[in-house]
Amino acid sequence: MKDNVLFLSAGRRARLLINARKSLADTTFVLATDMSSTAPALYVADKSFIVPSIKSENYLSTIYEICANNDIGAITTLIDPEIEILSKHREQFESQGIIVLAPKEHTASLCFDKYEMFKYLSAKGIPTPLTFHSLNDFKDAYKNGDISFPVFIKPICGSGSVGAHKVNDMDELENDINSGEFDYIIQELMTGDCDADVYIDTISHKAVSAFSKRKIETRIGGASKTVSFKDEKLFKFIREICNVLEFSGPVDMDFFYKDGQYYLSEINPRFGGAYLHAYGAGIDFFKLIQNNINGVENTPLFGNYEEGVVMMMYDDVIICRPDEMINSDYNIL
Repeated sequence: MKDNVLFLSAGRRARLLINARKSLADTTFVLATDMSSTAPALYVADKSFIVPSIKSENYLSTIYEICANNDIGAITTLIDPEIEILSKHREQFESQGIIVLAPKEHTASLCFDKYEMFKYLSAKGIPTPLTFHSLNDFKDAYKNGDISFPVFIKPICGSGSVGAHKVNDMDELENDINSGEFDYIIQELMTGDCDADVYIDTISHKAVSAFSKRKIETRIGGASKTVSFKDEKLFKFIREICNVLEFSGPVDMDFFYKDGQYYLSEINPRFGGAYLHAYGAGIDFFKLIQNNINGVENTPLFGNYEEGVVMMMYDDVIICRPDEMINSDYNIL
């Protein structure tokens, strides 16, 4: 039976894979890939593979071969640039009986282009921060009093918070936009930053679980300290979002809260870096994935965790001797 889970581009996400193995125990194996033999997560999986770059013409054929030879029942990626690759090749994986834990192609494209996402959400009536791609459009809105400084800018297709920062006045904004370093979008600055790990069932295509947390401390790439909270208003908002976008499996949603209203900031349609908090508080998405692999539709269950649970992220290491290192010839560890 095809019941193993393959995590592509596993990188540094060792703790996530450790948790997956703990949850799935002996019934389901956790496999991992990366293009580098020094990716720490490779050394905590049940089986690991070195693969070409995702830009290589041999990349997909290598992944298909791994899936065919290792009873893969579900596949996901832990990096943003690979999400659209999985989405575009969904049919090829599904024809082999493999669940693709990635959104449909249109949704994947929206999640990667923050301005297109803003336009789509606005058209669907989903509250989201006011966003501009054109500096001239922003200036018109500024003159009309629709937006004021400070504002927040970030790359239109960015990842890991790279290039994202607050801007205090027009001169600073023009310098950043005209620098050419990134293709920026400009957003109204909002506070009340929080996020949620959400699981969308691959059978019913509905959100069936969510874990919400407020950010205590944020570093480059995401939150490093968070505290859990529950709000039925947010859970309802999450279900509304999932009704207008086509997800499959785990997603990470970022929100703002202002004047009694939640606003959707952006979505990373994969396991978020701080999903570790959800797992530690008892929200086990790996079991939900396993159910879906076995053809079991998960029953929606929201708020089944304790409020006030704090996560404090810290660094750890993997130590390997020379004979324990993975060769770069795509062999199993």
